[in-house]
Amino acid sequence: MSSSLPFKVDLSGKVAVVTGGAGVLCSQFVDALAACGAKVAILDRNLEPAEQKALEVTQNGGIAIGVQANVLDKASLKTAHEEILAKLGPCDILINGAGGNHPMGTTTKEYLFEEDLTEKLADTVTFFDLEADKIEFVFNLNYLGTLLPSQEFARDMVNRPGATIINISSMNAFTPLTKIPAYSGAKAAVSNFTQWLAVHMSKVGIRVNAIAPGFFVTAQNDKLLKNEDGSLTERSEKILRNTPMGRFGEAKELVGTLLYLVSEEASSFVNGVIIPVDGAFSAYSGV
Repeated sequence: MSSSLPFKVDLSGKVAVVTGGAGVLCSQFVDALAACGAKVAILDRNLEPAEQKALEVTQNGGIAIGVQANVLDKASLKTAHEEILAKLGPCDILINGAGGNHPMGTTTKEYLFEEDLTEKLADTVTFFDLEADKIEFVFNLNYLGTLLPSQEFARDMVNRPGATIINISSMNAFTPLTKIPAYSGAKAAVSNFTQWLAVHMSKVGIRVNAIAPGFFVTAQNDKLLKNEDGSLTERSEKILRNTPMGRFGEAKELVGTLLYLVSEEASSFVNGVIIPVDGAFSAYSGV
């Protein structure tokens, strides 16, 4: 497990809580934290994948438990917290990895044309068709799904040496992507909240930063990026044209940034920043 790390930091005796910990990107975080000696609580809405991931970690010599938790339910988070306190101890590191989009918070076209309104096709979703409850779901999942776990677990962290919260933003928080107004707005809110919380927690020794991934192929966006035959969609081709490094990221390429941010030795004065890991996508104007 540790052989795949870009470098190793000492997290011995630390307890790390990872929401969405069974997902493609966050499961890499779980592996890295465990390989560095942390005891990891893997939180997921569904217990089975969380326990499966925990078993994988323990079989590789790490310490991990799978815990069921809904990041939008304070009672669920409190129950999960009590279990973690009993089994592992108080939280030192919180990774707010839970998040995502919803198809009904997404337009089918990048631009609105008048004919989309006058010659309405059944499969066309315009800006005017977006449903408030679906937008609310996406916003809540990403924003409240970061805020509520922070409320629950930051209580443990007050004046604990090396206490840190790492949120997961997105490069579309810098410049919104077409078609996904709910998700882009929600991730912009996560970035803003990261800065707010860093300031708010600065007197009690809790650092708060965020990682903003660019385009990584995950189970969640696989259908968006690839056709059924595995070839790239038109949107994928556009993404790669606008990613100066000319490729998608691999999940393991987020690990170095994570370890840098969780290491008090490496980043003790780094607070309130959002670090893009996106192959220069957010730096490129398209020209």
